[in-house]
Amino acid sequence: MFKGTTILFVKKDGKSVVIGDGQVSLGNTVIKHGARKVRRIFHKKVIVGFAGATADAFTLFTRLESKLEQFSGNLERSVIELAKDWRTDKYLRRLEAMMIVTDGESIYLLSGAGDIIEPDIPVIAIGSGGPYAYSAARALYENTDLNAEEIARKSMEIASDVCIYTNKNFTLEIL
Repeated sequence: MFKGTTILFVKKDGKSVVIGDGQVSLGNTVIKHGARKVRRIFHKKVIVGFAGATADAFTLFTRLESKLEQFSGNLERSVIELAKDWRTDKYLRRLEAMMIVTDGESIYLLSGAGDIIEPDIPVIAIGSGGPYAYSAARALYENTDLNAEEIARKSMEIASDVCIYTNKNFTLEIL
């Protein structure tokens, strides 16, 4: 589990939302409040959110975008090939990051171990506040008529109230 972030994905009624907080912590000190941990890549058609070491995440962003170019935007093939590289390359195996990746249709969690996980329901979260955001989003998804963006925002509010490594400076992207 990575300290210092919360990234949440929610898909409902055809809208995919990825939201992340902006806090960067070094030990028990907050050193930045407005980091962007959610970004669009590959001609703004894919949204990626990351938890973990920033430099490692940027390395993975670059590798994923390269795979998307190589495989003509096929997200499934691109994440599979990235995961293969991640597991077999000595340099990549040392990277400490996790990613949530979506093209609006498919959603994948790429773990630090090179695993690819597709959630059973269209809600998934990573980072130190991930369990809180995930639990809130699951409850709201299954028990309310809120849309994907409302669920994502409310769940992140709840996570930021509970997790000391998560703040309320959110970056949100919708497909």
